[in-house]
Amino acid sequence: MDLTKAESADPTTPLPTVPTQRLPASYPAWAHELGDLYFSGTTSMFVLHGNVHDYVHAPDAPDAPDAEDGEADGGGGYVSLAEFLATRVFGSWDLVLHYDLGRGLRAFAGPDGARLRTMVQLTSAMGDPSAWPQSPDKAFALIDRFLRRTMLMDVAQDGGRGPKRARSVAIILQHAQYIVPDADISALAGAHGARLVRLLDWAQNPYLKRLNIAFCLVADKLSEVNRRLVQNPHVAPVEIPMPDTEERERFVEWSIREDDGFAAASDFTPHQLAEVSNGLSLVNLNVVLAQARTGHRRLDAERFRELKKRTIEQQVHGLLEFFEPSHSLDMVVGHEAAKARLRGDARLMLEGHLEFAPMGYLICGPVGTGKTFLAECYAGSIGIPCVKLLNFRSKFVGETEGNLEQVLTVLRSLGPVVVIVDEADAALGTRDASGDSGTSARVFSMIASQMGDTRYRGRILWMLLTSRPDRLPVDLKRQGRAEIHIPLFYPADEAEFRKMFEVMARKNGVDASGGAFAGVERGERRLSGSDIESVVLGANRLALTAGRETISAEDVDNALQDFVPSVQGLEREAQELAAVLECTQLSFLPERWRVEVAKPNGRVAIQERFVAIRQILEN
Repeated sequence: MDLTKAESADPTTPLPTVPTQRLPASYPAWAHELGDLYFSGTTSMFVLHGNVHDYVHAPDAPDAPDAEDGEADGGGGYVSLAEFLATRVFGSWDLVLHYDLGRGLRAFAGPDGARLRTMVQLTSAMGDPSAWPQSPDKAFALIDRFLRRTMLMDVAQDGGRGPKRARSVAIILQHAQYIVPDADISALAGAHGARLVRLLDWAQNPYLKRLNIAFCLVADKLSEVNRRLVQNPHVAPVEIPMPDTEERERFVEWSIREDDGFAAASDFTPHQLAEVSNGLSLVNLNVVLAQARTGHRRLDAERFRELKKRTIEQQVHGLLEFFEPSHSLDMVVGHEAAKARLRGDARLMLEGHLEFAPMGYLICGPVGTGKTFLAECYAGSIGIPCVKLLNFRSKFVGETEGNLEQVLTVLRSLGPVVVIVDEADAALGTRDASGDSGTSARVFSMIASQMGDTRYRGRILWMLLTSRPDRLPVDLKRQGRAEIHIPLFYPADEAEFRKMFEVMARKNGVDASGGAFAGVERGERRLSGSDIESVVLGANRLALTAGRETISAEDVDNALQDFVPSVQGLEREAQELAAVLECTQLSFLPERWRVEVAKPNGRVAIQERFVAIRQILEN
């Protein structure tokens, strides 16, 4: 079964309320979305985007006997998106034309040679297929002439035997971002503009909508296709999502159906592999399975994590750093109220109470207070994967939005996941950004929309890290996005100061078993966690230089006396004041700041001091 609707040459004729054929229930949800839009009679042009380079399950169908290898059992096989469209969605249509810049225009019937020969006969008016143009402009002109001829055939008489049925034609335009790329209006005066106008004309033509004529543009990143086409009301974008758990399990079972040795080489059942492979496309899952079958190492949990990490990072072209934290909140020194809140949220998530999970956190405070470390330890406490959002910006028009679109697609399939955005005030842009053709504003809109999507509450947990939260747009800091604001500060007392040394030594594998930190005193020093880590590493260097594996109290004292913090004065004070002002829970603050805030007009006084310092720094 595939798409077929009643036809009429008169655009004023009411649309049929019930299509003559429906898509099988086994087809993916995006195909049913496309079918519903097509059957409505208002849309015949679709932009398929997202996971378009993946395998698609192609079940056997009565009108599509061209089964792939492995389909003889009736369960179906896996094909490319273009082949699925040609042989399943449009499997009984008279003609499917496929175009890409590499191979030009061609009739496309998948592996069905008989159907291909029939298609070639139907296109005799277009000339010899081997001479069909590769240039997009000439190919579009040829397609346009054929479509007009098809429309005329709809009212033609066939020797007195009644009206001749118009041919059903599907046109698949692969890699549409290279055919009609997004561009400024000034760049559309030439060939790009002509192609765009031609596509818009086809999309809006009421006669084409009445016939069985459909256009499918395929692009992995919707933002790279010309926005004037994508946003046109006659064009329907259809997202192809990453495979869910059920689809991954079906693919694993199909992939290993004849591999008797797979069970002996793997610690996982197909169901378990499907559960742990979230975030992988079927193509990449197949790579993991192939490496497991041919590798010399057993596919255990550690091996699978390695393969998954490498595969996902390749899948998003280095836009995400994927890792699983090895620390928990027990490694974080001080900040007891903040840790209690984070532990409580982690417990609710682990118990399945996702409705009580926050959408995100804003972790702020002066440089070196351990914002990234806290975020990683929290992810480790929950026991879920953690990714860092790397630099996705590009100097090329549209590529920044495309990169972010790809990242968000993977994150939606990867959940539950913690997403760490370091230097969030610089990375995420603002609504009012200017000077970059609106790129920063569009990036901000995409991030804000995803952060506020409650369907992913408890599945995508955002952790925005910044030492200047005042520069972060309020839209991202409101309730329903990064709603919990946790400020971090330098060690507040002697015990916390000494404990920080011990934790940093344990974190970096430094042997301090001889009581090297027993005599450490905070005094008037205001050292951050990163400062203390540098002191510990400096002491370790002194010990190693002297030929010792264990650091001594003298090594620590010498390193401490020799250390000079890199950031001093007003900058640190401004960052600390900004963290106090952003705090959303009074108990997160150290005692001295709780006292200041509790004073009459306490927050006002802090705000005035912060503004004064900021003006000094800016001038």
